[in-house]
Amino acid sequence: MAYFFLSLPSSWILKKIGFKNGIILGLIVLGIGSLLFIPAAQTRTFGLFLTGIFVQGAALALLQTASNPYLTIIGPIESAAKRISIAGICNKFAGIIVPFIMGTLFLKNASEIEKKIEVATGLAKEQLLNDVLGRVNMPYVVLAIVFCLFAIVIKFTHLPEVNVEEDVIDEEKGVVVKHKSIFQFPHLFLGALCIFVYVAAEVMAGDIIGVYGKALGISADISKYFTSLTLGSMLVGYIIGIITIPKYISQQFALRICAILGLIFTIAAYLTSGYTSVIFIALLGLANSLMWPAIFPLGISHLGKFTKTGSAIMVMGIAGGAVWPLLYAFIKDHLHLDFQLAYFITVMPCYLFILYFAIKGYKVGLNLK
Repeated sequence: MAYFFLSLPSSWILKKIGFKNGIILGLIVLGIGSLLFIPAAQTRTFGLFLTGIFVQGAALALLQTASNPYLTIIGPIESAAKRISIAGICNKFAGIIVPFIMGTLFLKNASEIEKKIEVATGLAKEQLLNDVLGRVNMPYVVLAIVFCLFAIVIKFTHLPEVNVEEDVIDEEKGVVVKHKSIFQFPHLFLGALCIFVYVAAEVMAGDIIGVYGKALGISADISKYFTSLTLGSMLVGYIIGIITIPKYISQQFALRICAILGLIFTIAAYLTSGYTSVIFIALLGLANSLMWPAIFPLGISHLGKFTKTGSAIMVMGIAGGAVWPLLYAFIKDHLHLDFQLAYFITVMPCYLFILYFAIKGYKVGLNLK
């Protein structure tokens, strides 16, 4: 939810300090958020854990609002998905290895410890909880140091500051169009909604897959690694995007293919069971891979001087990842539906809207050839 509340303030910060300094500030705040996990673990305060996550989310909102338009406008708009895919490889590679590192550090023998905590009482239970939460300190100290060191590296690295054009060109008429309000770009708000449902679908495939596997009767010691399967398939998709966009296919066409694959894999996951169903959920990572790289540049295209504000509005759509798991839980628990049917009902509309945006939504209100 930090993305929703702090993206627009991030755009105001970027207008004052620029893209590069925005990235540096975001990394420093990310380090501060990491350090909050240490007192949260020592005091066993859930609210403080959430505060640390919210601070990190604030930093990520600034980083996303700065880096995505920067990658989009630093070169031709037609190849923006390729540049964002290259950045995505770094993102998802980290996402693949982190569950193994954190799973080993935090969740080693998770099932066994969980059972011990359930039956333990008094001092024995306190000692088990302290032992588990004590594993938090060192990794987050290391993360804080890494973020701050990286901020220093960025500070002394030459990154050209990019100034967006003040005016927008009507491609059909070949004339300059002056816009007075961000609300004159309906394709931007459709793009933000598309980001909302895309991130919802990505979180459902990446973060919920562990819960999904446990519901199928798979051990927590195994299901804790399922997120890496989803991210691995996303990594494959990024590589495909780098090779094919825009040389062989356009960003729009890539988005259409991904939306169709999302629909197919969602249906297949519902119709199968066990590890087969989990594999189809993991393959949703492949379907999701080129969605952000394609949706973002399509959503902020032709914005001119409104690009930074438009980027912030797009980043606000990340809140879909906060809302959709709650919707899934409500459908599953309160409507008493089978968890696979609940997953199907929750995810299918996301891919249908993404397909609409890929076919028509990205050009609503624009005179594109």
